[in-house]
Amino acid sequence: MMIPVRCFTCGNVVGEHWDEFKARAREGDENPAKVLDELGVERHCCRRMMVSHKDLVDVVAPYQ
Repeated sequence: MMIPVRCFTCGNVVGEHWDEFKARAREGDENPAKVLDELGVERHCCRRMMVSHKDLVDVVAPYQ
């Protein structure tokens, strides 16, 4: 999990919602906006953190 624990803008905790968001919205066929509403992520800055995040740990790991 490489998503930041807290939102860069407001400081709310967003890292705890990543696994469920990824499972339901990215790998499933659910609407990401609906999933974020159900998880309680309401601020636009926090939504931006969740929707725009891309896991790069598999790409970067061989170079460490």
